[in-house]
Amino acid sequence: MLAIVCPGQGSQTPGFLSAWLEQGESAARLSSYAEASGIDLETHGTVSDEDTIRDTAVAQPLIVAASLLSARALGVAELPTDQVLFAGHSVGEVPASALAGVLTDEQALQLIAVRAAGMAEAAAAEPTSMAAVVGGAEDEVRQTIADAGLTAANANGPGQIVAAGAVERIKALEENAPARARVIPLSVAGAFHTECMAPAQEKLAAAVQDLEPADAAHTLLSNRDGEVVGTGQQVLDRLVDQVTRPVRWDLCMEAMKAQGVTGILELLPGGTLTGLAKRGLKGVKSFAVKSPEDLDAAREFIAEHTA
Repeated sequence: MLAIVCPGQGSQTPGFLSAWLEQGESAARLSSYAEASGIDLETHGTVSDEDTIRDTAVAQPLIVAASLLSARALGVAELPTDQVLFAGHSVGEVPASALAGVLTDEQALQLIAVRAAGMAEAAAAEPTSMAAVVGGAEDEVRQTIADAGLTAANANGPGQIVAAGAVERIKALEENAPARARVIPLSVAGAFHTECMAPAQEKLAAAVQDLEPADAAHTLLSNRDGEVVGTGQQVLDRLVDQVTRPVRWDLCMEAMKAQGVTGILELLPGGTLTGLAKRGLKGVKSFAVKSPEDLDAAREFIAEHTA
């Protein structure tokens, strides 16, 4: 069984799409994604600097486009439905929903443009941010986060919980880390997956009213609780709720283990989720797609875990 996963915000790096645009098919596909999202993905994926692509309104469409770009190059949507499941971390749940057959690529890009703009606007209303708390005892870490007036917005697996909230409170947490833990600021521009994002959730809820989703053709895991979601409407409801709810990637990994996953393939821009899998799913092989040069090895990895 193969799990194909899509990374979240913060996984983007300057110029990471440059090599992909040297391939005619990928370049044409990215151009269509840019048109659907209304974002200049070609420029932002090649020459824009780190600060520019850190902007939520840019980062989210860029990451969604990248995951879809690499997935379509690998033909993952055509893989056997009984041997593959999909999941995505935060914004990555949108391309995962498309790859599972719920949304078209165009719908995914249109939807993420609304989500990204709404979250960027909500983030600009007050200075908020996020930080990963690595290590420590979970109960103590959660209590320290709560005592700091912050929200445990992501549970990413053993030894990593992400705190979100006001910038000054994030800084205070850095200075007063829980015992045996480190606090690492994240390259995001807002307190995502908290009530700070309520205005963005309202806009996303309005936008999905016009969508006609299909039911999932592949197994799709939800960020809410790691449960399998099947109907298109259920997926849309959870994508909307996800904007203000914690991401439970730990539960997604537990679900992968229960499903008998033997390999995890992380789509572009890969690296973060395979890192979490090495700690949370010991013994499960993983592969991260980072450049077109990885495609042949990725195909071999797919074959190994879908035979």
